[in-house]
Amino acid sequence: MLERRKARRMALEVLYQREITGSSLREIIKNRALAGEKPLSEFSLRIIEGVAKHQKHIDEMIEGYADNWALERMPPVDRNIIRMGIYEMIYESDIPFSVSINEAVELAKAYGTEDSGKFVNGILGRIALDLQKSCSGSES
Repeated sequence: MLERRKARRMALEVLYQREITGSSLREIIKNRALAGEKPLSEFSLRIIEGVAKHQKHIDEMIEGYADNWALERMPPVDRNIIRMGIYEMIYESDIPFSVSINEAVELAKAYGTEDSGKFVNGILGRIALDLQKSCSGSES
């Protein structure tokens, strides 16, 4: 469990750095290795690559659920944490929604603003409800 929490933190660092610097993921990962940092875990890489691959769809979801918040107005940390949470809920079927949300909220509390935890929880919670409805609706 702690390994995945650490992997999420590392993924957030890379995604945040990409957004702030405009560097490519490949360049950031290479520079981390050159700086002597531990290699990213398979789970970190899956999150990073998954968010990047599906970012357009994920960002459209965020815009649809973040009432009165333009994506570009969100703090970059919150935006990337929400992206990671959505990625997990949609593409990592072995992780319960509640775990993805809880982990995202913990990251938000640790790295975001005073209100980040509530903000992240609100958006991901609403998305999870709709995803659960659509999944249970398709099974009937």
